Amino acid sequence: MAKRKLNKRQAWRISKIQQERTERANKKEDKIHDDLEGGELGPEQNGQVISHFGTQVLVEDTNGEQKRCYMRANLGGLVTGDQVAWRLGNNDQGVVVAKHERQSELQRPNMHGELKSVAANIDYMVIVVAPEPHAHRGLIDRYLVAAEISGIEPVLCLNKIDLLNDDNKAHFELLISDYQKIGYRFIQTSAITDGGLEELKVLLIDRISVFVGQSGVGKSHIISTLLPDEDIRVGGLRAQSKTGRHTTTTATLFHFPSGGDLIDSPGIREFGLWHMDESQVLEGFKEFKEFIGYCKFRDCKHLAEPGCAIKKALKEGAISEGRFASFQQIVNSLDEVEVRG
Repeated sequence: MAKRKLNKRQAWRISKIQQERTERANKKEDKIHDDLEGGELGPEQNGQVISHFGTQVLVEDTNGEQKRCYMRANLGGLVTGDQVAWRLGNNDQGVVVAKHERQSELQRPNMHGELKSVAANIDYMVIVVAPEPHAHRGLIDRYLVAAEISGIEPVLCLNKIDLLNDDNKAHFELLISDYQKIGYRFIQTSAITDGGLEELKVLLIDRISVFVGQSGVGKSHIISTLLPDEDIRVGGLRAQSKTGRHTTTTATLFHFPSGGDLIDSPGIREFGLWHMDESQVLEGFKEFKEFIGYCKFRDCKHLAEPGCAIKKALKEGAISEGRFASFQQIVNSLDEVEVRG
């Protein structure tokens, strides 16, 4: 159906209504902050952002107590995993007064190409793939580039191994072998049979991790199995399309009883990298790094130029055909509008 074109008066009226709503929201926020600041605030204490709710964040103190807190406007955005300083008010609500320096930060661009933080202070990016929906190298490599550029150690997790059969087993054995040769850790799991989950749980102890992957690969199933006492919504696969439903609405941090934190993030079908340039993507392919800077021409595109160190490494087998194809595909898509589910 075609969109109805608004006349000038209708457009003015809509704009005025939106402006009035914004002003009312700002006045409400100002009153909340005045009430909090006007009362007796408690002493400053450290905490960790557990989740985000619009203008509020859920902060956990060092004793495990959780409070909803408002954020001072000069702090900028806060995300799950941030370490903060906060003060408690008389009404049992707090105010975040400072944000500590982030050790790492996972970002992804929005539909306008603007970078948006997803989570902070992450040690591991657990990239979950599965036989259904089908895992392809291009998507995996996008996650790997994002992890490498963010300074986060990636861990590849092949979930739903109970779905491996004679038709797809060879494909995934080759996939695992190729990434292990590069130096990536690959864990195989199944939330149905509990296979490999103990190995994954031990890996995550005393670390902050984030799970990423296509919707439907079983991220929430894994978390529910590893943290059975947490209430995590789980969505199944659509029977026909074999694509998953988005069930998580905000990044939330969960604690393992034995130590370590796990951040469950909203499902991302395509991890856009168009905010990067070609040199950053190149840096994101870890086995390419030792050849960077050795091409004959400084502006080498690694296509048909003579004296290309990357193409020489490809010819000699130091770089695989599959990974080089992924690199080219990502570079070629940098200026394109990517669609994410």
